Amino acid sequence: MAVSFCGKRLLLTRTNLFANPRRHGYIVLVPEIGEDLPEKNPLSSSTGLPEFNNVTIEKCVGAIGQQAIAAEKSVRAIEERLEQAAAGTGPPVTDVIKDIILPLEATGAPLETTWGIAKTLYLGNSSRMPTKSYLTIHERARGARRAKFNSVPIYRTLKGALAAGRAKPDGELGGEERRLLQKYVLEAKLSGIEVDGSSKLELNEILERLAQERSRFAGKRDVAVKKYQQVIEDPALMKEFPPNLLQSLATDPSQAMKGPWRITLQPAVAERFLEYCGDRTHRWNLWQADTRKCSIHTDKSLENSSHLESIRALRKRQAKLLGYESYVHMSMETKMAGSVEAVRNALDELHRYAKPAADGELSTLERFAGEQGFRGPLDIYDVPYWKRRHLATVHQFDQEALKDYFPLPRVLAGLFQLAEQLFGVRIVERVGVDVWHEDVRFYDVLETGPNAPADPIGGFYTDFYSREDEKLAVADNAGWMVGIGSRSAAAPGARPLAALICNFPAPLYGKPSLLTLDDVQTLFNRFGKALQHLLTVCRYSDVAGLSNVEWDAVEVSGHVLTHLLHDAGTIRAISAHYTNEDPLPEPCVEAIQRRRTHLAGYRLCRELYLANLDLQLHLTSDYWLDVMRKLYPHYHPFPLDRKDAHPCSLVAIASGDWGAAYYGHLWSRMIAADVYSAFAEAKEPAARQEVGRRFRDTFLALGGGCHPGEVFRRFRGRDPSPTALLQTLGIYKPQTVGGGGGSAAAHPKAAGKEEQQQQQQQQQ
Repeated sequence: MAVSFCGKRLLLTRTNLFANPRRHGYIVLVPEIGEDLPEKNPLSSSTGLPEFNNVTIEKCVGAIGQQAIAAEKSVRAIEERLEQAAAGTGPPVTDVIKDIILPLEATGAPLETTWGIAKTLYLGNSSRMPTKSYLTIHERARGARRAKFNSVPIYRTLKGALAAGRAKPDGELGGEERRLLQKYVLEAKLSGIEVDGSSKLELNEILERLAQERSRFAGKRDVAVKKYQQVIEDPALMKEFPPNLLQSLATDPSQAMKGPWRITLQPAVAERFLEYCGDRTHRWNLWQADTRKCSIHTDKSLENSSHLESIRALRKRQAKLLGYESYVHMSMETKMAGSVEAVRNALDELHRYAKPAADGELSTLERFAGEQGFRGPLDIYDVPYWKRRHLATVHQFDQEALKDYFPLPRVLAGLFQLAEQLFGVRIVERVGVDVWHEDVRFYDVLETGPNAPADPIGGFYTDFYSREDEKLAVADNAGWMVGIGSRSAAAPGARPLAALICNFPAPLYGKPSLLTLDDVQTLFNRFGKALQHLLTVCRYSDVAGLSNVEWDAVEVSGHVLTHLLHDAGTIRAISAHYTNEDPLPEPCVEAIQRRRTHLAGYRLCRELYLANLDLQLHLTSDYWLDVMRKLYPHYHPFPLDRKDAHPCSLVAIASGDWGAAYYGHLWSRMIAADVYSAFAEAKEPAARQEVGRRFRDTFLALGGGCHPGEVFRRFRGRDPSPTALLQTLGIYKPQTVGGGGGSAAAHPKAAGKEEQQQQQQQQQ
């Protein structure tokens, strides 16, 4: 059965609507669902928390329908008032915050909350929120949210207020309000609101074709990944694999040690296989299949070369129509870096240290492999295997053995204690809350101190354990932080809500959930992002927490928590053997810290290559193969295989949201390392607490209501520099001025005086 929804034809089935078997042949129209619902949000209880026990697809669709209509009606009502004011037939709009922003906030915030509830269910219990149903809700919410950014009268009014610097005749714009208006104006500009006539028609056609090409690119890549399978029946080939990995690969999990085992091109599978497979031929076979997928060298019906070129051309034309030199220059509008030059300066400075470090690391690794019986030079598909062997043999790092010292309850208690010590918040579990699964827990976030209010300032759910039939298995993302509800001026009493959803192993046979170091890093990272969502002091949901934070700074808080994890004191606080509470041995603490710097130059070169590849693909019109061949040797010591076509399967860049922005992952790490250096410099507990409070008052509190460059300057007292990241990775080697000069600033402005003095001292 098909219905019309947002201009599209959708197929409704019993599965995705939870239809009762007795119901037959009726048509569901979303607007009618919305209008028939009560005024309050049907998904929330009197406590203000979602009623997850009673949430159904029908209720989610109904609430979104109701709230989307309300949001769109609010936009139309404001447009009519602005048009009447312009024509002189109505009262003038003298306060854009009161007359425009607050009404939009009143209808937009509830929509975002319902959207967050649906996303939480989708990620936490997909049996109750299947993909197709969630995408229906997702598209309806996105469409309604776009309405306020696509309104010409609202755009012109807010642009005028921004230019005048006033929300009303007798009041200047505050910093948060200015950022809010800037967001509205920029969103409208990037959507093409200033383009008209034939150019507008061309832009709409480009955007439609771009969506189609991106979808085809991603679809072919998914098919290519699923198409490849290698079945291994020889247990000797799998002897180095840990038991839990063998079980996940076994065709019959009950025969994990006997096999056979199915190897695929899913990123998590392919990466682990290259790490643990001791047979070089099998490593090469998987690597060449992975790098050649979606190319003309394999199944030509799945080639993505033509789609990649189309996407690049369409993005270039889109940027030109919007008035930008290139798609990269357009991308800089929403980035902390602010300019192509600033990005390139930072990437070049990182490469200046990473390349010689990588050369030395690979020489050491090759010598080690030779000592272990390997013959011949290493190739790129050998590095993961020998990297693991070297880390285990020379540095005594054994990820599987370390798990016994990181039971989830201990890690969580240590993490919450760290948050209390550094950021002044106490985290307390609340029972009796509606949840979507019995394993889910809810925690209140409370202020500490003698005059702290008794009421919570926020709350978050945790859903940590993997459930094969209910949770999405996303290979390159082990966890999510979902913002459910934000602070909002339209609902002053509402508290921010979030959900942390991960895929950690469940407790088994009396054992608690035992985490790998990668799992612990995921938990710290997502918790850092949750703190930024929960501790915001912004008044408007459009700039609260992570909303409106520039893309290349949105991961900073998560990375700062990951850095704090590697402090020796933190490692000891979150670890103890799950059977007897024995502390983690000191050699293991040191091994965990050494892991961060192990082959750091090589890994950084790989990241720099992808960042520069993305930029060049969107700055030039050269054929993608020529771009790849030119860049590859600058970042890799290995020859480029003549059939390597890895750009044809880079989904994040070509069909995802990171086109001309992939460098942002590295930029966030660079900023976070510089932030963390303030913690590292504070040796005494009181000094660290002062740094923690300053971090809370800036990065965690100001969110998208302040430009991240200004947030950093308020925290650090200067502009950021790449030096801290290089030092954290252990590859910073001070150079004399004659040997290439000092460290270039990452920010468009020069490095601060303090940083320059530090560099001069290091050079001397």
